[in-house]
Amino acid sequence: MSGHVTGEVEVRFTDSGVAVSRFRLTETPTHWDPTTQKWREGAQIRYICTAWRELARHTGESLTDGVDVLIKGRITDVRDNAIYLSVDDIGISLRQRIAYTESSLPSPSAARPMPVPCAASGVPRTATRQADAPPAWWQVQTPSD
Repeated sequence: MSGHVTGEVEVRFTDSGVAVSRFRLTETPTHWDPTTQKWREGAQIRYICTAWRELARHTGESLTDGVDVLIKGRITDVRDNAIYLSVDDIGISLRQRIAYTESSLPSPSAARPMPVPCAASGVPRTATRQADAPPAWWQVQTPSD
């Protein structure tokens, strides 16, 4: 399922030191209304999610109120107008944001335009690429064995 985190993530530890996190997730499904020819929002679905061990630690560090996520898990209970989930995996939704991992953080120069000599005048200009051409890094060759 997918939805957005509602509120803060709570991380606690059992007596034996195992991390457990709990957070709320809200999903608002949409459906097509053929009469009005528009998308309509359905009733909100509330989830209460529980994650364990390293996943619990990572949720405490990574998730904040309002972040859209994708959840893989199983339903453990349905009560008090909420669905309780035991979470196996979580991913950040890329629909409305860019996410970086520790190993894929861009360098500080990534957003800086690079000067490229202009063929006609020899004067540097800002690098651009054609809209239908892949970026230069797409063509990088990997060493073969």
